[in-house]
Amino acid sequence: MQWILWIFLGLLVVAAVLFNVVLRKKYMHLWLGSYLKQLMAAKPKHDGPKHILFCFVDHFEPQWKNKDIDRERARVDRWYTDYPAMAKQHVDADGHHPKHTFFYPEEEYRHEHLAKLADLSARGYGEIEIHLHHDNDTAENLTLTLTNFAKVLHEQHGALPVHPETGQIQYAFIHGNWALDNSLPGGKHCGVDNELKVLKDTGCYVDMTLPSAPSPAQTSTINSIYYATGRDGQCKSHDTGVEVEVGKAASGDLMILQGPLGLNFKWRTKSGMPHIENSDVRKTMPLLQTRIDQWVNSNIHVKGRPEWVFIKVHTHGAQEGDMDTLLGEPRHFLHDYLEDKYNDGNDYVLHYVSAREMYNIAKAAEAGMSGNPNDFRDYVFKKPPFKVLEG
Repeated sequence: MQWILWIFLGLLVVAAVLFNVVLRKKYMHLWLGSYLKQLMAAKPKHDGPKHILFCFVDHFEPQWKNKDIDRERARVDRWYTDYPAMAKQHVDADGHHPKHTFFYPEEEYRHEHLAKLADLSARGYGEIEIHLHHDNDTAENLTLTLTNFAKVLHEQHGALPVHPETGQIQYAFIHGNWALDNSLPGGKHCGVDNELKVLKDTGCYVDMTLPSAPSPAQTSTINSIYYATGRDGQCKSHDTGVEVEVGKAASGDLMILQGPLGLNFKWRTKSGMPHIENSDVRKTMPLLQTRIDQWVNSNIHVKGRPEWVFIKVHTHGAQEGDMDTLLGEPRHFLHDYLEDKYNDGNDYVLHYVSAREMYNIAKAAEAGMSGNPNDFRDYVFKKPPFKVLEG
């Protein structure tokens, strides 16, 4: 009988090794422990309806795998034409249409593209923020790059708010290739340790890069809104931080506002494994009821204000293969489902928000505000005066 026990133990060891290999191949070991801990934690209670704050952010890259200006124009023009046509058919509890936040890459800047996105934003269909791909960079060059791009967006297109006290141009940020704060192995796609401080100093008020799974840039902190503090000479300082909390003063360099991350056991891969839910929306990551429900149930909130649920999902909207998903019937399905199930006025109230508005509402919660989050869309930073396209 003893040999049977040894065989059983040996099989357990082999299974554990194989499981660990799978976890590490997908970099799940970085966040799975945090996810399991969250699953076992008691859900905070609250009175009244849950307010669902829904924000769609876009790594919007018209030059993606392309050097043809006509193709760039076609990509931008489809959004300029089809997004309003889709969005005007949907409305939240406050009378707002869905708002798409275009995080536009500095290295792909073209005035004509931003002019059209600014016009969309002026009409209430979205806002413009900063996206950046860089590599082997320095803090000095990054400071110049971000400062100059913020100035161009603000002065040429009316994008980005200004700080009410200092007058400095402010922006939300998404890092290209997920490599925030030099967080990829070997410093790939960044190169700047303590990038968080550079972002803060140049006017960044919130980072919305995460989640990045299955990238090694993924943090151990998940499904959270928190402050991260940069460290000189060190990378990935935002791996952990201090939760944004009602009645507690802000701390650190930068607010990190994450989208949902977890495992979806109702949505299986071809091999029968649960999908990793990482907030990505595209043709291969389709819009499903079970995904939308999981976004809500991830319960991302400011600590002490659980009735305000923050949902931030992301995409790469300038890729043709995904445009039918993002601008066609699947997108209608998303908003129909949100408006039918999560906007009944009793259990749920739906609010479509931009990245800026989502940050403002988080800051309002931190300051102790309660009730209807619609009242706090411009709590810290007002909507920029986007320029309307002439002609």
